[in-house]
Amino acid sequence: MTAAPALYPCTVAHIRTEPTRYALRHRTYMWLTDPDHPPRLPLPLRPLARFDPRDHFDGDQPSIRAGLDRFLASHGVDLRGGPVLMLAHARVLGHVFNPLTLYWCQDPDGTARCVVAEVHNTYGERHSYLLRPGRDGTARTGKEFYVSPFFPVDGAYRMRLPEPGDRLDLTVHLERSGTRPFTATVRGTRQEATVGALLRQALRHPWSTLAVSAAIRLHGVRLYLRGLPVQPRPHRRAQENVR
Repeated sequence: MTAAPALYPCTVAHIRTEPTRYALRHRTYMWLTDPDHPPRLPLPLRPLARFDPRDHFDGDQPSIRAGLDRFLASHGVDLRGGPVLMLAHARVLGHVFNPLTLYWCQDPDGTARCVVAEVHNTYGERHSYLLRPGRDGTARTGKEFYVSPFFPVDGAYRMRLPEPGDRLDLTVHLERSGTRPFTATVRGTRQEATVGALLRQALRHPWSTLAVSAAIRLHGVRLYLRGLPVQPRPHRRAQENVR
């Protein structure tokens, strides 16, 4: 398992092909870290990167790892203390938005067990998928969560989620009725998580997570103005709402 922590300056791209073609790209940066031992920055820099357990899973556990372990236990998975890597946006200047947080989970002997994909939408809700990728890092799961207001909760995701190394290379396809109307990719290059590297990214992408959520909303408005119909949002169970 790749050593952590690390920074990944990256480009996120969305390509929509149905019912109208639309694409967006934005640059940001993400952290790869051990949820058991999140980065501890010098005091003046801590507002630039904080990992809060309230931002993940049910938000009521003392640590992110505890929240992950409880989620896994609910699906009959016990890592027995095995290592985990988490790819996520940190809370920056009091704000965080993680469209997709990933957890690569192993047994104590280093055997890959599963990947957890935790998805957040812009309505303050989140949902986690337990995935068991094949050797090529690809897994398929039914869609169970309302994300875009322009797609109903149906179809399936095919996700290619290899553990990050020198490169970050993720792909998520939405599959509906034999088509792929939406694809998201994340591409980036690993950097050591030094103070200097963090400061450079913070200067290039100030309020980085706020910018991500604002961009998603802006592109949603543009699609709405193009006449895309809005799909009704299902009611979520209370434990899947952000507290």
